[in-house]
Amino acid sequence: MASTSLYFPSFQIHPQSSKKSSSSSKSSTCRFSTRPIKITASVSEKPSVPVPPLQPTVPPSEPPSKQPIRKIPGNYGLPFFGPIKDRVDFFYNQGRVEYFKSRVQKYQSTVFRANMPPGPFISSNPNVIVLLDGKSFPILFDVTKVEKKDLFTGTYMPSTELTGGYRVLSYLDPSEPSHAKLKQLMFFLLKSSRDKVIPEFHSSYTELFETLESELAGKGRANFSEANETAAFNFLSRSLYGTNPADTKLGLDGPKLISLWVLLQLGPILTLGLPRPVEELLLHTFRLPPILVKKNYQRLYDFFYAAASSVHVLDEAERLGISREEACHNLIFATCFNSFGGMGILFPNLIKWIGRAGVKLHTQLAEEIRSTVRSNGGKVTMAAMEKMPLMKSAVFEVFRIEPPVAFQYAKAKKDLIISSHDATFEVKEGEMLFGYQPFATKDPKIFDRSEEFVADRFVGDDGEKMLKHVLWSNGPQTQNPTVDNKQCAGKDFVVLASRLMLVELFLRYDSFEIEVESSSVTITSLKKASF
Repeated sequence: MASTSLYFPSFQIHPQSSKKSSSSSKSSTCRFSTRPIKITASVSEKPSVPVPPLQPTVPPSEPPSKQPIRKIPGNYGLPFFGPIKDRVDFFYNQGRVEYFKSRVQKYQSTVFRANMPPGPFISSNPNVIVLLDGKSFPILFDVTKVEKKDLFTGTYMPSTELTGGYRVLSYLDPSEPSHAKLKQLMFFLLKSSRDKVIPEFHSSYTELFETLESELAGKGRANFSEANETAAFNFLSRSLYGTNPADTKLGLDGPKLISLWVLLQLGPILTLGLPRPVEELLLHTFRLPPILVKKNYQRLYDFFYAAASSVHVLDEAERLGISREEACHNLIFATCFNSFGGMGILFPNLIKWIGRAGVKLHTQLAEEIRSTVRSNGGKVTMAAMEKMPLMKSAVFEVFRIEPPVAFQYAKAKKDLIISSHDATFEVKEGEMLFGYQPFATKDPKIFDRSEEFVADRFVGDDGEKMLKHVLWSNGPQTQNPTVDNKQCAGKDFVVLASRLMLVELFLRYDSFEIEVESSSVTITSLKKASF
């Protein structure tokens, strides 16, 4: 239920369609200690009571005497033409990784000015200050200094016609009255479903593995990414709402309907592999009309309204002062866009990075997971998973090296001082800040071997201290979501689901092999458990 997921693999998109983008694919989302993990660690026993706000997460700026104040380098180019040139560089000429890397080299700074897509005519102001290091990036989370209103997708906002006419939670700033009520509703949903998460995950992903095995037997290969979409939607529907989609009028159409709906929201910042002139005109210059998915969205709405009513979530919404209609639209967005979209990115990432790591890591994970489950009476529990340090670390390392949320935006509430590792910069009130997270979480001044996947990176006391630099959830891993911040309401839920993915995988198999193409992961072999 991450509130910041921005890329959807269902379309087989190519967000880095560039001859220079391969470096990203080979480079890389709650505080966890030795106590049992909770699905919503930050949820109070009475969700209607506001949770105390977090303290600002941004470290104090270094005194001016220790760091030079530097004018922010870079420029926005000519009006209209500058943003279009940057858009073409970002999507086609360079690709996003090289787009940022080349400017770091040009300006000799990880903080600079640039334009972010889509630009004209969809975005009224594409000008941003780019933050690409782990020291400056956390300012984006400090809601005492920055505003997050209508910035979920960046320099533009999709039509509210796609969400029933409502600005849903992801687009609200914590200062807005509806933010706290809607986030409390998400906490209630997560808390009320916590006992169903583990069994429903087992059920849904057992079906996935059986599907993969059948495809492998028949074709010699199996598309994990496609099978994962069905499993993820089933898991979310069954665990959060107690409803099996196949038993309703929605049937098996959920993932397909969601993909088309999300395309209309994220099209301006995606590439689909179409010819450049077609994509520029179809996706990046004008908005696709919401009427294209009106009937599809109504089917989703009907499904979620009935499902949420059956588990009394809409009753809780009314108690909190939210209309049932507004609540339902928010539940659709949180479940379909945030959670389903996040799992569609994160789980293939898990399979990709663990698969690439090879048999040695697979054996270590299988031994740790199986021995711990055996000692727990053969049961998979949250307490048992807390005793699997390598598995936990491997999950966090995937979040670090390839965070499912690449982009973060915020607008300065007041004049600010921002520090990188090398300099201090002045930001004026109202200026837009943008951070590309994969650069921040692979900052070589913070992480050793920052471009490498190191499965045991977060094992032990020293390793756990580094979790404050894992930022996937719109905040540090060592802090928790509250009604007063923009950290993902389902942060612990997402981590739990990711851990369950590895546990279920290695209880069933000794090892596996994969092939990766763009955002799609294909399983080419599965070696069943032998010990």
